[in-house]
Amino acid sequence: MSAGLVKGGGKQRTDSTHVTAVAALNRLELAGESVRAALEALAAAHPAWLAQRICVPDFARRYGTPMTSWRPPASQARRDELAIAYARDGYALAEAVYDSAAPAWLRELPAVDVLRRVLVQNYTRTITEDGREVIKRREKEPGGDGLPPGHARIASPYDTDARWGVKREEFWLGCKLHITETCDDAPPCTCRPAAAAPQAAQGGHGREHDKACARLVFPNLITHVATTDATVTDNQMTGAIHDDLAEKNLAPGRHYLDSGYLSAALVVSESARHGIALIGPLLADTSARARAGHGYARADFTIDYDTQTVTCPQGSTAASWTPCTQHGQDAIVATFSASDCAPARPAASALPGNDGS
Repeated sequence: MSAGLVKGGGKQRTDSTHVTAVAALNRLELAGESVRAALEALAAAHPAWLAQRICVPDFARRYGTPMTSWRPPASQARRDELAIAYARDGYALAEAVYDSAAPAWLRELPAVDVLRRVLVQNYTRTITEDGREVIKRREKEPGGDGLPPGHARIASPYDTDARWGVKREEFWLGCKLHITETCDDAPPCTCRPAAAAPQAAQGGHGREHDKACARLVFPNLITHVATTDATVTDNQMTGAIHDDLAEKNLAPGRHYLDSGYLSAALVVSESARHGIALIGPLLADTSARARAGHGYARADFTIDYDTQTVTCPQGSTAASWTPCTQHGQDAIVATFSASDCAPARPAASALPGNDGS
C-alpha cells in the first residue's frame, strides 16, 4: 500500500479453486480405514491393553494395510458384507475403549473419537430382545435412515475437515481456496518513441518499451486469500471477502466475479454496504421449465421493479404483483390471465381443410 501499487476503490477479481487434502475414500474404505486408524493409535498409545482386549493377529490381518492398497470385492453383496464386518469390528473396539475398566485417557485419542463419529454417521446398531446385535448401513432418505448433511459428514479419518466438493465438472475431497487480486488498468506508457525500423518489428505500435516501463511491469497483486470447507458455496464468501477488504481499506470499486459468487440480492446489498459494484454473469435459470427448453422460462419475461410490472414475450402485462414468502425467502408472484401469452393462432383460412377440399 505504501508503494501505491494497491489501494481501495479500484478493480479486483476473485475466483476459487479446489484443494485436494487427502486420498479420496468411498464409504466402504472410510469404514475400514477408520478402524485401522484407531487400531494404530491404540497400538502406539497402550499396546499392552490392546493385546489384552483385542485379538491382534485377526485385526492385523484385516487392517494391516491401507484400504486403498487392495481391490474390494466385485459383487455388491460381498461389499455390503464387508461393510458390516468393518462396523462390527469398529463397535467392538469402541466398546472396549469406553468400558469402565479401560483407562479413561484412551477415549481422548483423536482417532478413537473419529471412529465413534464415523460409526454414528454411517451405521445404525440395535440389540434385539434376545440379545442379538443388528447392524445396518445408513442410506439416504426416504428409503433409509438418513445420512448427515455433506458439511458435517466425515470423509477421511486423517483429516476431519476434508469434505466432498463439486465445481462444474470437478469433484474432489478437500477444501476450497478463494483468491482475490487487483486487475486495474495499467498506467499509460511514457517510453520514448521508437525509430522507424523497430516500429515495423513491433507491429507498428509506435513505441519501444524500456525494461522498466510502467505499463509492462505494472503488477496484479493478491489482496485476499481465504480457505473454506469444500461445501461452502462461492456466494457465501462474497460478503465475507468484502468485509475483510474493507477492514484493510482495500475494498474495490468494481469487483469482477463468476456466476457462483453472484446473485441479485448480493448485487444490491454489496453496493449498499461497501459501495462495491459486482460485475459478472448471474446464475442461469435452472428451473425445470428452463431445462426442458419448451415454453417460457423466467429469463424470457421483462421485470420492472419500479413500476411493479412483469411483461411476457408476447407483450402482455401481468394482472397482479403480489409479494409473498416462499421457502423462507421474500418473493414476488406475478399472475397473468388465462388468455395472456398464449401462442398466436393462425387465421381460419390458413387451417387445413378450409379450402373447400
